[in-house]
Amino acid sequence: MQTNLKLGVVMDPIESIYIKKDSTFAMMLEAQRRGWQLFYMQQQDLFVEAGLVSAQMKQIKIEDNPNNWFEVIDESSAPLHHLDCTLMRKDPPFDMEYIYSTYLLELAEKQGTLIVNRPASIRSANEKLFTALFPDCSPETLVSRDMQRIKDFHDKHQHIVVKPLDGMGGEMIFQIRQGDTNRNVILEAITNKGQQTIMAQRFLPEYSEGDKRILLIDGEPFPYALARIPAAGEGRANLAAGASYKGVELTQRDKEICQRVAPTLKEMGLMFVGLDVIGDYLTEINVTSPTCIRELDTLYSANIAGLLMDTIENKLKTS
Repeated sequence: MQTNLKLGVVMDPIESIYIKKDSTFAMMLEAQRRGWQLFYMQQQDLFVEAGLVSAQMKQIKIEDNPNNWFEVIDESSAPLHHLDCTLMRKDPPFDMEYIYSTYLLELAEKQGTLIVNRPASIRSANEKLFTALFPDCSPETLVSRDMQRIKDFHDKHQHIVVKPLDGMGGEMIFQIRQGDTNRNVILEAITNKGQQTIMAQRFLPEYSEGDKRILLIDGEPFPYALARIPAAGEGRANLAAGASYKGVELTQRDKEICQRVAPTLKEMGLMFVGLDVIGDYLTEINVTSPTCIRELDTLYSANIAGLLMDTIENKLKTS
């Protein structure tokens, strides 16, 4: 185990996180346990001057205490290549500011610091569209902003789910059933009257049994998934939308899906990824800031962040 490494973390405001369920916090706890120094940044702290990517960064200490979980011990402006590794853990929305951040982090990567996940791959791997690379693993899917085309897709499959390409936490996800009188209203809203591209997928009845989150570290799946079960009367299985959850062992089909996508993830430098699987189908590939570490750690007395930090250490040794 390497000690005295410097780990940067680009994330949402640390004072606003819910540490009991925050995967980024779990990563920082494990890094600190190993003796690594922690440097906290937000998107607006990144800048380029004279061609050098730098940041206004706060060195912090953290504690697994819901009343007082971080302390700033120093603050300075420094080049990112002074850090050994930086985690990009900013939550969506995946807007232009997010894209600009990936450009800066990509340049920092070229200047000598390991960025997890690889910025160019975060930028190119839209969490909804990425599944199109694996049609053999995914349900029948349409990506379009043409309302008539989406209606035809609905007529064919009778019960579909529609969602924006840039959302998270179950935001703006709708089911449209056969004969739904609100179909036009839903499609007008979600496509902004045909101006915004969306994804439509055949509804999977297995949804009621849980939307499984499978975590992969450098292509290797954690052997258990978190099945998120929709609340009564709720069409979304996101924890942010009130879903309950339980741990489940990966099925043979889950493992097949992981084996199918793993080579692409490794090639793209996507070291920490969350797959969403319903029944036998891959529905999303989460690459920005996948979550569920804390829940799975608690259920299985695991240390998933430890697996990630081991992988980071190995990458640093061989780079």
